[in-house]
Amino acid sequence: MKIAIIGPVFPYKGGISHYTGLLCRSLKQKHDVTMISYKLQYPKILFRKEQKDYNNDTFKIDDTKYWIHTANPFNWKKTADAINNLAPDLVIIQWWHPYFAPCYYSLIRKLNHTKILFSCHNVFPHERFPFDKILTRTVLKHGDYFIVHSKLDAADLLKIKSDAKFKISVMPTFNAFKFENMNMQTAREELGIPLNQKVLLFFGFVREYKGLGYLLKAMPRIIEALHDVQLLIVGDFGKKKNEYLQMIDAVVMNENINIYDDYIPDREIEKYFAAADLVVLPYISATQSAIVQLAFGFNKPVIVTNVGGLPEAVADGQTGYIVAPQDPDAISAAVIRFFEENKADEFIANVEAEANKYSWDRMSEDVEALCEE
Repeated sequence: MKIAIIGPVFPYKGGISHYTGLLCRSLKQKHDVTMISYKLQYPKILFRKEQKDYNNDTFKIDDTKYWIHTANPFNWKKTADAINNLAPDLVIIQWWHPYFAPCYYSLIRKLNHTKILFSCHNVFPHERFPFDKILTRTVLKHGDYFIVHSKLDAADLLKIKSDAKFKISVMPTFNAFKFENMNMQTAREELGIPLNQKVLLFFGFVREYKGLGYLLKAMPRIIEALHDVQLLIVGDFGKKKNEYLQMIDAVVMNENINIYDDYIPDREIEKYFAAADLVVLPYISATQSAIVQLAFGFNKPVIVTNVGGLPEAVADGQTGYIVAPQDPDAISAAVIRFFEENKADEFIANVEAEANKYSWDRMSEDVEALCEE
């Protein structure tokens, strides 16, 4: 097929940018693919932090067309004309937030004789706001095909488009961050963590729906049972860091918690996962999370809460544990069980055995299968 992919790629930051680049590379093995990204993704008034990271070009897609200015209606027709000149059989659009609705709606209404596939990272945004359903419905109802990554997203999609042609495709493993194949000892030496400590990792942007507070509430019991344990909290806190610091201070856990409050560049990610024994996702709500697949890419087992699509990616008792949401006792019990029963080697072997299930080739096959229907 002749395919155009629309979405963020290098130098834009974040998991969706990585996803888009890896999907593009996979599809390029068999198809004629043009990558189309943004000359402007978000206006600074909406996203004040730096949106780009030029330090690591591992995910760079050569010949990317940085055509789309998401806040300039005059640009949308020009971009649509340029896409029409490519004459693609299929346009794949990354969808994760209704901010893009006006731009994408205008684009797809101007495209000629081409099928539209939306790759939905989540149908509705994690943090809801007025009119998000209306904006989402306005755009997604024009899709011909859909890739979703959880049963929850599939249900949300069918509320918008009852006859939607879709596939639930497990989020592929983000295994492209092993730049040095760093082992645990080297990673811990770099971070100043003793090799004999038990290390938990919470990774990614700290947002309320990710439930970090419940993991912090679980830590006193974990520390009491395991003693020599360290929690790494790695990611940008945004505006609510003080609330979490007060929670940590209230139960005197400072010696057992290390905070790395910042966006983590691609080449810095490896050491945190290599240093960890177990990755914890105590989410309150979710559709899916690339953090699970990032952990699996480093052969790390996980603890996830039973929300959204998280349990669909984890074999309970084999590649990790699935626990009740908003339940610190359930989180602490799972962590304690993992270490007391020495599950690390068994779980790591199971993660490695499931690698093909989460391959990018499998994702490409799902795209192809949809378009053949």
